[in-house]
Amino acid sequence: MAKIRTGNKAPDFELKDLDGKRVSLQESLARGPVVAAFFKVGCPTCQFAFPFLERLFEAYRSDRTTFLAISQDDAEDTREFCAEYGVTFPALIDEDGYPASNEYGLTNVPTYYLIAPNGTVQVDSVGFGKKEIQKISEELARFLGRPAVPIFKPGEVVPDTKPG
Repeated sequence: MAKIRTGNKAPDFELKDLDGKRVSLQESLARGPVVAAFFKVGCPTCQFAFPFLERLFEAYRSDRTTFLAISQDDAEDTREFCAEYGVTFPALIDEDGYPASNEYGLTNVPTYYLIAPNGTVQVDSVGFGKKEIQKISEELARFLGRPAVPIFKPGEVVPDTKPG
């Protein structure tokens, strides 16, 4: 289990994106809520979960929301993962020693968070959680002042959970 959970203050991090540009959680939160999703490219549950996180991104992409994929792998492997699984939101590299992952106390991936503009974690999920993705959708819709978008398609068979 991660040590950072719903209700906790999210630790700040500053990591490089795939182009080497530094991105900080604090600067991202200044615009609005952040979905931060930690992963490893070889993780089957990450491979399963990220297309649903991409659906969230497509539904709630705005200048007031930020989505960050935080990879525990190198930039080349991360680029390939994003291309293969259709991830178009920014990917950051959790450098050698995984400083951000360790700050969050991660033991499993995927682990993803919805972090409110004040830095408080609103939703956390270790592994894939259908309920948590729906909750993120509802919270982002509420923040943006519009109706929630269904992330799961009618008739689509999606398990409620999948351990990371």
